[in-house]
Amino acid sequence: MSYCVNCGVELQADAKRCPLCDTAVINPRELKGRKVQQAPFPSEKGQVETVKRKDIGILLTAVLAATAVICGILNALSFRGALWSLAVGGVCVILWVILIPVVIYRRQPIYVSLLLDGAAVAAYLYMLTYLVGSRQWFFGLGLPITVLVTAIAELFTVCVKKLPYAFLVGCLESVTAVGLLCMGIEILIDRYLGDGIALSWSAVVLTVCGILDIAFITMLSRRRLRHALYKRLHI
Repeated sequence: MSYCVNCGVELQADAKRCPLCDTAVINPRELKGRKVQQAPFPSEKGQVETVKRKDIGILLTAVLAATAVICGILNALSFRGALWSLAVGGVCVILWVILIPVVIYRRQPIYVSLLLDGAAVAAYLYMLTYLVGSRQWFFGLGLPITVLVTAIAELFTVCVKKLPYAFLVGCLESVTAVGLLCMGIEILIDRYLGDGIALSWSAVVLTVCGILDIAFITMLSRRRLRHALYKRLHI
């Protein structure tokens, strides 16, 4: 004896539909052999459309520009104690310049990007002179160090692009760049302070860098040493 699942009326053994509400009569045992109705939503995960770099660049530019402008307005109207908005605006300029080759214009040569980065840092340091009320440190120390770092970064990039790529070659270039940078910074500091050029802490760095450079050059010149190092480092 069976009953309709909808209205509960008693059904005959051979009934295909309910005589009262016309509901189909289904044997629960027959459901296992039937195909399950496909869900109205896709079973596989899809991919959304990627955001264009141009749109990301416009968004980041708008955010950085709004930050600089709003801080400038607040500095002019409310917080007039110091020109702190110049520091915020300088940071926004540096971030925007760094983002140019990453998001806005990826075809920009790396040499131009490094040059623009150095110019942005120099402009930021110059803005800070309005906060401290003196420009002597900028022209005597800040600008020369910025030029030195930019020049070493450009030289390092040239070496990386022109010389054959290898792990030991990259280590040699990096260690040499660090040694030259430390020596140049100490020379500029001594020159700014007027104490005479006398290497002290940078001499220690140069010594360590020189020892490492000799070790790298030796391994580069000896194939067996080079291969043994690569095997142990899984390079």
